[in-house]
Amino acid sequence: MKVLGISGSMRKEGNTASLVKVILNRCEEAGIKTEFVSLAGKKILPCLGCDKCREKKWCIIENDDWDGVIKKVLDCDVLVIGSPTYYFDVNGHTKNFIDRTYSLYHDRKLAGRKGVAVAVHANKGVTRTIQTIEGFLSTHEFSSLGSVKGTGFHEGDVLGDAEAIQKAEKTADKIIRLVKTRHG
Repeated sequence: MKVLGISGSMRKEGNTASLVKVILNRCEEAGIKTEFVSLAGKKILPCLGCDKCREKKWCIIENDDWDGVIKKVLDCDVLVIGSPTYYFDVNGHTKNFIDRTYSLYHDRKLAGRKGVAVAVHANKGVTRTIQTIEGFLSTHEFSSLGSVKGTGFHEGDVLGDAEAIQKAEKTADKIIRLVKTRHG
């Protein structure tokens, strides 16, 4: 089993990345293979709404980094995807990534995986961010393993959010139990 963590934050080592990594690190300590991908510094163009993906069975945009990231998603069993909260929702970069997965929706290419939604806010708006990520996961027929909400603004602040860290660890424990049940 492979657990993939994606941080949609434009801050490569920001709070979203830190909270996603809490889950991944605990899974890794239990012997589960993990991988982390930050969308920071990656070029993820928006969906064109052209609907050509219905015929091609893949997004037609070829001059960005989406293709490489989504191939990692296709290769994982559990996806932990996180976003910072911008104006009560996911940030634009995460939204571009999510919107482009429409190209995989027609043939349900992402169905059957497990998913975890992670969101960080400075002081409000995190609920809708989680709802957007969970909407993405649900639409693609991921089975939800829960969500983790954290609070933090400056880099590293979220690591001081004891409730978020505890929830992240419990979520990782759920993934670990799942793996042990399947392979135990």
